[in-house]
Amino acid sequence: MSNSAANSVAPTPAKKSPELAKRVAVAVVGVPLLLWAFWMGDAALATLLAAMSSVSAFEFMRIAKVGGMNPLSAIGVVLAALIPIAVHAQFLHVVNIPNVAAVLVMLAVVTVSIWMRGTNGKPLGAAAVTLFGAAYTGGTLSFAYALRYFGYAVGNTAGALVLILPVLLTWSSDTGAYFVGRAFKGPKLLPAVSPAKTISGSVGGLLLTVVVCILYVKYSLGPYAQLGFTPWGAILFAVGISVAAQLGDLVESLYKREAGVKDSGTLLPGHGGALDRFDSLFFVLPVAYALYWALLIPIPTT
Repeated sequence: MSNSAANSVAPTPAKKSPELAKRVAVAVVGVPLLLWAFWMGDAALATLLAAMSSVSAFEFMRIAKVGGMNPLSAIGVVLAALIPIAVHAQFLHVVNIPNVAAVLVMLAVVTVSIWMRGTNGKPLGAAAVTLFGAAYTGGTLSFAYALRYFGYAVGNTAGALVLILPVLLTWSSDTGAYFVGRAFKGPKLLPAVSPAKTISGSVGGLLLTVVVCILYVKYSLGPYAQLGFTPWGAILFAVGISVAAQLGDLVESLYKREAGVKDSGTLLPGHGGALDRFDSLFFVLPVAYALYWALLIPIPTT
């Protein structure tokens, strides 16, 4: 190979390495922070969820604006941040928030949209996108708090392990889909929404999720939290989480494609924005909560 040919090939890995370094740096900072909040629970977890929700809502509103909508962005961001705080306050019995409060908030946002947008500013669409954006981000992420204090989970260890499992399985699904998809390629899963995703990657993500779930329950959740599943229950739980994770990823890709944007933001170097990083969790956390109620069982101590 000539020197000129070698020089033309050499820059490729150099371009990729800074991006990989950024992703690793974010993980080095973010993962310990996440685990610490999972372990501490209480105000630490609620504060982290409020921050994640507000940033995600901000990016959601930005995408909606680029897509031609006109949400009440500030109100949506504040509502998204307040939902995890309200869940935390309800759990501590600081305040007793009645169910009607959600309806009253909805009516208030609709009313405000009339005055702030007027007849020419599409107030109905503004109110709908604002409320949906807050629920889609803050409402779904708040289920992390519910998982941390799930009924059977007693103590910091059990609560943290119950919450870690769906997050770990989300990462497993993404990882399996990425590497299997790159290795086997094949037919696209949904090319109109996400051209890079393949059916082989989807299956690979699902299979890795099942394996990781079985191992986690056997060596972590069972021994240290006295919780588990039946063999079929573990498989159903893993499949449900993998499907939810992949759907969450596809839905966010659809939002971005409709608005014509590549990334939701630039908050996390190497990862894009908060929506890009948390998209699967918006689906996974509520689904995990429902599946836990249906499938999780206490293991009697001997």
